[in-house]
Amino acid sequence: MDNLDTQVLAAAQRWAASGHRFALITVARTWGSAPRPPGAWMALRDDGLVQGSVSGGCIEDDLIHRMRAGEFAGSAMQVVRYGVTQDEAHRFGLPCGGTLELVIEPAPDGDLLAAMAARIAAGELVQRRVLLTENRVEIAGGRAGQALLWDGTQLLTQHGPAWRLLIVGAGQISRFLATMAQQLGYRVFVCDPREEHASEWDVPDTVLLASMPDDAVIELALDPHSAVVALTHDPKLDDLMLLEALKSPAFYVGALGSKANNDKRRERLRQYFDLSAAELDRLHGPVGLPIGSRTPPEIALSILAEMTAVRNAVNPRTAGMARESDPYACRVA
Repeated sequence: MDNLDTQVLAAAQRWAASGHRFALITVARTWGSAPRPPGAWMALRDDGLVQGSVSGGCIEDDLIHRMRAGEFAGSAMQVVRYGVTQDEAHRFGLPCGGTLELVIEPAPDGDLLAAMAARIAAGELVQRRVLLTENRVEIAGGRAGQALLWDGTQLLTQHGPAWRLLIVGAGQISRFLATMAQQLGYRVFVCDPREEHASEWDVPDTVLLASMPDDAVIELALDPHSAVVALTHDPKLDDLMLLEALKSPAFYVGALGSKANNDKRRERLRQYFDLSAAELDRLHGPVGLPIGSRTPPEIALSILAEMTAVRNAVNPRTAGMARESDPYACRVA
């Protein structure tokens, strides 16, 4: 669940507590280019207030009109499509003839949403199953890496801190990286066994680990929704962590340093540790995209930009060329 989804859930709880009717609307499937990916959701209140989004805005306007007109006044769940024809896609601002299939829940269970929020706040992954034929919703424990499922009768989505970031080093760059990563939906762990650095760490809602970084990698049991970034410049800390991280399923492993320093790091890892050429190729170093960054927040931004490209399976070195030829080439379909 990313930060926008958390806002949707919080708004739904507030509205339920204040006695407002509202609907939950989830993107179940898309065809062609689409502004928001499957799993994106929004809450729509009876007076037209909106939290979250399912498109670039035009579809939201139509949904607001339909809500105010009473089309979602009942309790029966329904499926709505937008952009079935080229004319309709143009009317609703969908690029390249895109089509969205939405699941509408006109009367969500407030108690179930509260239970879901409590489990997420405790650091759990939550699986949400919307059963349209039975007009009910179930929640259960989630599993990292589980994909969205939609078969026309049931919608299975996963929510919670599915994306994790382990930052090695509690320095200034780490502060900016941790704060920015939280806005992108990451649960952030910061590992630094050096007391003189760790004692001043005070970024809210992060987990500070005092163990050695390689032990932290093992303890966290990194999965394909995990990223690791080494920012200490200390081989005693970074190299052992990289040894474990590069063998893990983590989708991104990066290390701060110049090209010359990273070449030396790769040679150390190759010579003294049991790492294959394929494992060494997974190391992003120098870490981040080359945007001319110099200051700590700029470096953090470059790291997150590269992490986001890798997470979205986009080659950041060729994405610019794709955009020149196709303005929607990098959109999620």
